[in-house]
Amino acid sequence: MACIVAVLFIVEAVDAATHYDLDRAGIEPRRVDGLDGILWAPFLHADWQHLFANLVPLIILGFILLLSKRFLVVTAIVWIVSGLGVWLFAPPYSVTVGASGIIFGWLTYLLVRGVFNRDLTQIAIGVVLFLVYGSVLWGVFPGTFGVSWQGHLFGAIGGVLAAWFLADRDRRRPRAVGSGSTAPGVRS
Repeated sequence: MACIVAVLFIVEAVDAATHYDLDRAGIEPRRVDGLDGILWAPFLHADWQHLFANLVPLIILGFILLLSKRFLVVTAIVWIVSGLGVWLFAPPYSVTVGASGIIFGWLTYLLVRGVFNRDLTQIAIGVVLFLVYGSVLWGVFPGTFGVSWQGHLFGAIGGVLAAWFLADRDRRRPRAVGSGSTAPGVRS
């Protein structure tokens, strides 16, 4: 997570030094040349305040997700679903930047994965995260001008899709020896 944070700070410093010229590389809805913004938008932020608003949940949720060993797959699913949702549904002539779609995806993944995996520890983590961050889920609804509820909504949908997609794989994965089941090739 430290590397990701460092990249975000470097990109924002360059963006600020160029008078926020990099932000034009964000997602431009329904324009073919705006599709590449899906790749760049999570690295770009409107200003330092926008970056700092995303920083704490990004670090906390990203760290928890790294512990689950599903970071890359979940992030890829969330990134694509969030970006495509913004590209399809954001207001015309807008440019969307920021990591909040990723954050909403990570949050919903961590909230629901335990239900799909039928894992009480993951459910407990989800409950704690809901108590801490649950109120931000209101951000999936239109409300604040200049805030991409589309990124939030489709990021959250991406998180649920990732949890659903990965659940069967997680349930079939052998558990470590001593966790109540035997490892492959070990007879009890």
